[in-house]
Amino acid sequence: MTDRTDRPLTLMAVHAHPDDEATSTGGVLARYAAEGFRTVLVTCTDGGCGDGPGGVKPGEPGHDPAAVARMRRKELQESCEVLKISDLETLDYADSGMMGWPGNDAPGSFWQTPVEEGAARLADLMRHYRPDVVVTYDENGFYGHPDHIQAHRITMAAVALTDLTPKVYWTTMPRSAMQRFGETLRELDPEMPEPDPEETAAMAEIGLPDDEITTWVDTTAFSGQKFDSLVAHASQGENIFFLKMGKEKFGEVMGMETFVRVQDPTCAPLPETDLFAGLR
Repeated sequence: MTDRTDRPLTLMAVHAHPDDEATSTGGVLARYAAEGFRTVLVTCTDGGCGDGPGGVKPGEPGHDPAAVARMRRKELQESCEVLKISDLETLDYADSGMMGWPGNDAPGSFWQTPVEEGAARLADLMRHYRPDVVVTYDENGFYGHPDHIQAHRITMAAVALTDLTPKVYWTTMPRSAMQRFGETLRELDPEMPEPDPEETAAMAEIGLPDDEITTWVDTTAFSGQKFDSLVAHASQGENIFFLKMGKEKFGEVMGMETFVRVQDPTCAPLPETDLFAGLR
């Protein structure tokens, strides 16, 4: 394992866009920062395919990706302050947009970047911070977003490029929680239309069966910070449906963060309740 004699235990989370850090890892980032660990966030894209002022969408008149990216950088920095993240690193690739969008094919987009290039840059950051734990997405980017998939690819390639042996995790959600989340949203908005059968079938495939999840981290005590970090991304509020719950309900539904452990030199017993199990 990596020599840690003169440095704090370190968590590195590799995410695709500004606001992704809050959704699936805001709790663990806040929790481990509070425990005195170093928390490093790497954000791979500039978020330029997000909503612009007034909710203007990409491709609509008045949408300026460069201006959106600048606005989202400020929101990302505010989110990092809320979560007490030690270090923010941005790779600043152009946001590729959702799968099938024109941005997928744009020169300089993250989706068009050779994995080797992104991995080399990320490997340099890993050598600098020497993380004990690395968190990113699974092979499908959790729900098929091209930038999430690319973040997964460069992260796994970067780990292989270094001489480091961190514990590596992929974010996920238990399907039981996905079902409760849908029920909660319908309770809050009884007039919300029922999703069509195809959408329901697609949602049923997101996440994992509960018994396939290796790591359950209770971050309930930090759910307020997690909620506030999402609030920091105000320009994307229309798309952050978690905020519709309000802070109290959000804490009840989103207080547990779950992962699949894919690499662990410590061989800590599973299931586990701590990303740093076996390291302290």
